[in-house]
Amino acid sequence: MKVPLLDLKAQYATIREEVERTVLEILESQWFILGPNVQECEKQIGEYCHCPHAVGVTSGTDALLISLMAEQIGPGDEVITTPYTFFATAGSVSRVGATPVFVDICPKTFNIEASQIESRITEKTKAIIPVHLYGQCAAMDPIMEIASRHGLVVIEDAAQAIGAEYKGRRAGSIGHYGCFSFFPSKNLGCAGDGGIVTTQDPDRAERLRTLRAHGSKPKYYHQLIGGNFRLDAIQAAIICVKLKYLDGWTKARQANADRYRHLFTETGLVEKGLVTLPLDLSQTTGSRHIYNQFVIRVPNRDALRSHLTERGIGTEIYYPVPMHLQECFAPLGYHEGDLPESELAARETIALPIYPELSEDQITCVVQEIRAFLESSS
Repeated sequence: MKVPLLDLKAQYATIREEVERTVLEILESQWFILGPNVQECEKQIGEYCHCPHAVGVTSGTDALLISLMAEQIGPGDEVITTPYTFFATAGSVSRVGATPVFVDICPKTFNIEASQIESRITEKTKAIIPVHLYGQCAAMDPIMEIASRHGLVVIEDAAQAIGAEYKGRRAGSIGHYGCFSFFPSKNLGCAGDGGIVTTQDPDRAERLRTLRAHGSKPKYYHQLIGGNFRLDAIQAAIICVKLKYLDGWTKARQANADRYRHLFTETGLVEKGLVTLPLDLSQTTGSRHIYNQFVIRVPNRDALRSHLTERGIGTEIYYPVPMHLQECFAPLGYHEGDLPESELAARETIALPIYPELSEDQITCVVQEIRAFLESSS
């Protein structure tokens, strides 16, 4: 049975007419940059994320970049973050001239280990960027407490976590900034690149709006040096169409995760230590995991992936080389063994299909193929 890692065509088929009608209306209006569609998108996303202010930008990467720019973080400054994440997190820090300082992850959640943050703070530290990886929020209470004690800005990298919650609070509403991506493969994806920054602070929101338009306010009068970070109207309108379906898609992802858990437990693979399932804190903390990915730990990960690929089952490795061991960050002086939990996760984890349109038979097939491989090779 073929089981793709992600099937965007299946989702699009359910909303095709609505999306095409919306796009056609924008083509007729010829209003492509900012304007009413972007304003409506910002309003809806802000409400969804429980934030009074949301500023649409060109991508999730630029959401991080513009947030750092808004805080005037640059050369000589340090920003604490996780090495187990997509490149954009640490890359954006370096792009403004600051230095990323890496803190290891919690092995159960894959998120930054909050208890290790304070020991890495120096007089140069200006911000913390926790990443809500795979759709589950980092431990935001201790992170915000540490930031408050040291006068630091907290920028939530919520690219994979729209609608996720930490103790009843939405991702992007807890720190000083929340950065989201609408890349097509995200739970809420547009038809290209797109992003948004949320904030509770009206002054920060206004600064973001100025920076995204080359730092001009009014037009042609430049208070700041910004960039071209404007979300376009077609992407904003598609996001609005899809947003109304997001909670239903999230429930389907959660149901798929529950089925994986049940089937893996039933096979005995978990008890034997051959499969480690992702920790879901929602049962104990009132949080909400949205399952942007469903990531397990297994021995012989690369061989298992080859086995699944041969049988038409899609998987992905997030992330095979942690940031502190990337060649471009070699000047920072990290070495293998410095951040062991991130390095172990990079060797052991594999993401399985979790998209809403998966059938029960497809999930069963994935589990059966993993069981056949692991039992034969153990």
